[in-house]
Amino acid sequence: EVQLVESGGGLVQAGGSLRLSCVASGLALDDGWGVGWFRQAPGKEREGVSCISSPDGSTYDSDSMKGRFAISSDNAKNTVYLEMNNLEPEDTAVYYCGVTAVRIPRFICKDVRYPEVWGQGTLVTVSS
Repeated sequence: EVQLVESGGGLVQAGGSLRLSCVASGLALDDGWGVGWFRQAPGKEREGVSCISSPDGSTYDSDSMKGRFAISSDNAKNTVYLEMNNLEPEDTAVYYCGVTAVRIPRFICKDVRYPEVWGQGTLVTVSS
């Protein structure tokens, strides 16, 4: 059974930083999987944040996150990270990671239907 477990969320002041982790089990990410970080704020639809192709490390960041967020993977640990800097109150949301057989990060981030398995989410709250 494939499982994803996110961690690292919490309460942070505007301008602060957090690093989220997504640990996968039941599969090896470098076997050919793409992973995306998505977020869902209250009353809003889930949206792509940053996505990565684990086999080759190519990444894609959504426009509003470019320069502030960075996705990376450690295939030896079967883990994908999301480094978030200069956080804003608008970044407050539940952050989810999802794994997919789609390997093009830009495609993954632009369509929430691609991930086949989701984690339970981790809450990020940014205070002003």
